[in-house]
Amino acid sequence: MQDRTLEILKMGKNIFLTGGAGTGKTHVLKKYINYLRDNGVFPTILAPTGIAASLLKGKTIHSFFALGIRDNFSDMDISDIATNTRLKKRFRELKVLIIDEISMVSPTIFTVMDKVLQVAKKSDKPFGGIQLILSGDFFQLPPISRSSDGKRFAWQSPSWKEADLKTCYLRKKYRQDQDNLIVTVLDSIRAGVISQETRDILNSRVGKNLDLGFTPTKLYTHNIDVDSENEKELDKLDGVAYAYEYSKKGTAANVERMFKNSLIPEVLYLKKDTIVMFIKNDTDGNYVNGTTAKVVGFEKTNNDPIVQIPGKGKMIVQAEEFTHEDESGEVIASITQHPLKLAWAITIHKSQGMTLNAAQMDLTRTFETGQGYVALSRIRDIEGLSLIGYNDKSLEVDSTILKVDERILEASNKSINMLNQYSDKEKEEIQTKFINKIKSKSTQSNSKSSTKTPTHIITKELVSKHTKLKELAKERGLTVDTIINHIKKASKEDKEFNFSHLCPKNVDIEHVKKIKDDIKKEGKDEDFATNGTIKMSVLMKKLGITDYPKMKEILLFC
Repeated sequence: MQDRTLEILKMGKNIFLTGGAGTGKTHVLKKYINYLRDNGVFPTILAPTGIAASLLKGKTIHSFFALGIRDNFSDMDISDIATNTRLKKRFRELKVLIIDEISMVSPTIFTVMDKVLQVAKKSDKPFGGIQLILSGDFFQLPPISRSSDGKRFAWQSPSWKEADLKTCYLRKKYRQDQDNLIVTVLDSIRAGVISQETRDILNSRVGKNLDLGFTPTKLYTHNIDVDSENEKELDKLDGVAYAYEYSKKGTAANVERMFKNSLIPEVLYLKKDTIVMFIKNDTDGNYVNGTTAKVVGFEKTNNDPIVQIPGKGKMIVQAEEFTHEDESGEVIASITQHPLKLAWAITIHKSQGMTLNAAQMDLTRTFETGQGYVALSRIRDIEGLSLIGYNDKSLEVDSTILKVDERILEASNKSINMLNQYSDKEKEEIQTKFINKIKSKSTQSNSKSSTKTPTHIITKELVSKHTKLKELAKERGLTVDTIINHIKKASKEDKEFNFSHLCPKNVDIEHVKKIKDDIKKEGKDEDFATNGTIKMSVLMKKLGITDYPKMKEILLFC
């Protein structure tokens, strides 16, 4: 269904993309975003919360539409927003709007977005005639507030029906194996029928001691429990606490927005044996946002933490650059900080979107439908679950959603039938016509912004001036890791791009290539990450390299 969803997206249809946790909704969105950007179209990506927005490098709905703290909007309010001098250009250039975590958007806010864009674009078409893509799972966390008529979900807004959305319901789970007992629990909650088998499975995990070699992350429903737990556990540890402060680029407002909308710590305090969580995906697949690890020491030169990732060995974690981009992909602010946070405990709200190898959950104070489902769906396997306890509320989802789920599935089947009516040639013609249409409009309306040079191209143009990656990184004021990512991106776009002169002189690249080939020929499962790439820890061991950053640099030339 992921490939079919992409086909429908490329045809320019308005889409409601849904499915249970771990079915790949974000993966599909990222593929479509990359497709649009490769064709010179820069979609606007929004979400109701900063944490959700940060997963796709987007903005919050309230900040993009400048909604303030109002709960109700008059026609005058909508007109003022649509004609605001500061916002007019933003709305004019909008061609594709992606809204993630749509389950957390109230019907009032959904309607306001529709009306504002109709006024701003002087069109009575839904959302001013742009392509609208809504992604989320209504079984997960709902909006905090209700509209004045008691309605709670975006699909209860009249604007939802008028948008003529094609529904794509993803069913296959990628986070968990289908025969995993946690899938039985999650499917039971989604069905609204909590069987004795489900309760037996959960009861067997209450007070369960997880023999992991490290303390698993604890999930709580309330912030006060999280803060207390993390501070208590850090204080328990002996030894010196190393403090890592951030550095920044960009305006104070943009930097502040980044902190508010992410998990980046302003000051990160670490001791030996601290339990941490990565808050960023590694481009080489060694960890993802949500991977937990244990600090086992500190590198002597810069005091960078050395962490032990379960099943993947040790690695040095250097500070990395987190960026905030505008709609064109241009970086307008950045924060450099180690991609870690204390992870003895986090809130369920902040865990949404993460994948955890293991977790200890306190669901005894669950107060909202969907909280338990979100928490339980974070883990890959039932063996990674320990429950402090749970209440009946943690096994509930909104009764309204239970009633409409079957209709959502039927709508998804209709979308498949619609797609099957077209031949491959017809689909390709429609897709080409749509991308040319919005690309043409984007070129006209973005004549000024299109002159901005993407940040990776700036790096590319400076490559010939340097013989070392560190020198290039210093001139750009970026980390070596960011420069490596820029070069990778540039080399994908330009197959003739030559950066071989940056290769370290004391490294036998051909020897590294041979080792990689030998590992591939052996084909042992334990040598490969889940994405099919050779694990860094395996390569480092075979080559006798202990410096993780050096290994990343070497792999750029292999």
